[in-house]
Amino acid sequence: MRQFKDKICVITGAASGIGAACALAMAADGALVIGTDLRQDMLAETKAAVEKQGGRMETFMVDVADRDAMFDLAATVEKNHGAADLILNNAGVAFGATVEEMPLDDFKWLMDINFWGVVNGTQAFLPHFRAKGSGHVANVSSIFGLIGVPTQSAYNAAKFGVLGFTEALRHEMRDGNIGVSTIHPGGINTNIVRHARFQQGPDAETEREEAIERFAQLTRTQPDGAAKVIMKGIRKNKARILIGPDAHVVDWIRRLFPANYLRLLPMMDIGRDRD
Repeated sequence: MRQFKDKICVITGAASGIGAACALAMAADGALVIGTDLRQDMLAETKAAVEKQGGRMETFMVDVADRDAMFDLAATVEKNHGAADLILNNAGVAFGATVEEMPLDDFKWLMDINFWGVVNGTQAFLPHFRAKGSGHVANVSSIFGLIGVPTQSAYNAAKFGVLGFTEALRHEMRDGNIGVSTIHPGGINTNIVRHARFQQGPDAETEREEAIERFAQLTRTQPDGAAKVIMKGIRKNKARILIGPDAHVVDWIRRLFPANYLRLLPMMDIGRDRD
């Protein structure tokens, strides 16, 4: 997929952050963007921003965890526009807790969106690419899909799963003209922590505000910059797309110290005990 002009690009989680930035950037390059999210007001804002710059975008309220809804979306896109050219499985949520204290319902909620949402989106649109003989699957993992971090076991499980799932798919598609990429953002200034779930308790709201503030201090890359890196990586059909200097540093630390990288994470302000 060398260019985006006149391509049909499906983006989940398009209401804010990386999803919204990619919608704007791809539409600016001439793509028809199909954006999904459950936050209707924010999704409408993304659509308005795309149209203000002269781009084209259609929006759908779709829960990526709902497999039938994702397949219905794929059928609607094909009926209205023909086969899609790109699925960017970007929708994601956050939840932090130790393994001992993590409620199973919260674990399942996160996995349904962050992992099964990726599987659903991939399987819904892969037949489009097969029929067309071309296309690209881009699945958002994280730097936490490369390293394990305390209190992030659910998020790690989902994002490691996305990496393994996507790399297996890339090997399966190696003899065709269908590109496959895993995306690993580092600290991107998005709303994921603001919309995260936190353990209930008397200090829950304080913990939420502190987490939002810490996340804002740690983020090193803006969403529009991330969108440029993602589009460049898709054009080159890169297997792994690392976003931000912290993502590159984490990747090298993981390669150099595969069994001992946890000792170095506090130096990067990642995984530090803040009690």
